[in-house]
Amino acid sequence: MELARATNRSVRLRNRSALLTKLFLDGPLTRQDLVRSTGLSQPAVSNVVGDLIEEGPVVEAGVAESDGGRPSMMLRVAPRFAFVIGVDVGETRVRVELFDFVMTQLASVEYPLDPARTEPAVVAGHVLAGIDAVTGEAGVAPADVLGVGIGVSGVVEQGAQAVVHAQALGWDRVPLERLISAGTDLPLHIDNGAKTLGQAEMWFGAGRGARHAVFALVGSGVGAAVVAGGVTYRGASSSAGEWGHTTLVYGGRPCRCGARGCLEAYVGAEAIIERYREARRGRPVPGEDEESQVAALLDAAATSATARRVLDETAAYLGAGVANLINLFNPERVVLGGWTAMALGELLPAVREAAGRQALRQPYEQASIELCRLGVDAVALGAATLPIARFLGDGGVRR
Repeated sequence: MELARATNRSVRLRNRSALLTKLFLDGPLTRQDLVRSTGLSQPAVSNVVGDLIEEGPVVEAGVAESDGGRPSMMLRVAPRFAFVIGVDVGETRVRVELFDFVMTQLASVEYPLDPARTEPAVVAGHVLAGIDAVTGEAGVAPADVLGVGIGVSGVVEQGAQAVVHAQALGWDRVPLERLISAGTDLPLHIDNGAKTLGQAEMWFGAGRGARHAVFALVGSGVGAAVVAGGVTYRGASSSAGEWGHTTLVYGGRPCRCGARGCLEAYVGAEAIIERYREARRGRPVPGEDEESQVAALLDAAATSATARRVLDETAAYLGAGVANLINLFNPERVVLGGWTAMALGELLPAVREAAGRQALRQPYEQASIELCRLGVDAVALGAATLPIARFLGDGGVRR
């Protein structure tokens, strides 16, 4: 009897998860839409939807257009049912954003970081200050927040509490979750920033509809998320996707990780700026930070052969890196995101051309190479989906 009850509970939670996920990603939908798309019976859909409406995460959203038959009621997730916070821990700033249950941004705050001294305690302090700032600005009570998702550079070792290994930042087994949880009772979900960008693009952007895709994050550093069969591939210890530290030139330029010739040492923002400085015979690149210096390079390319050459080389290096992804993973799509990739968007045709020269012909012809659609907020938005994904997977039951 107990086994039967447990089985029934498990089936019901699975049904709740399937219906709530479908409404979250594809709503508004009618009950008949849900029957057709999930394969559940009409009674099962009606019973579960009734419970979800009573509990709050689902609401009726008007009558669907009718072709003369009995009108159907549209269903959608309730925007104010709950809230989530997404955090992008970059190398030059910490961005904290608050979203409602349909992922509408309600508040945002940024804190600059010194790239030369990215101290874990400072990052944790910015995250906690940001949580207070965005919830205060939007008038949201902590009890109404499902959780805080955090995208961060480096390898995130999951366990009882997430630990971050970010060699390029000098972080070795940093207990980031413990540092942040000391100042908040909200549930924390920490993952690599490229992986959170990939999840955002899979749910809402350039990855929708794809089963096999690679999402490349090109910012100050470089990383990637590999999606195979609709699931993010993590490897043995969640370090899969460290694309920026694959070797592009053996014995080449020194990388921040301590190796030489890494892709990041050629196409990360810091590396692009340094290559431009060297091409200028050591003269400093105009601008106060990496964003303004990359912008200065782009502006100069209209009249400077030196700047143009640096950009052309960058496109070639990036294209070679993309070709490696295509040869290794045979994706349907390669999506380039991160602030540096977005700033260098004009190079996309040249990147495609370079990738075509380096990749095997058949997998290259099957793959599209495009920019991400969610812009520079993709990492924070994707991070905010982490508590949402947990909630949907649990069938709409808070842990």
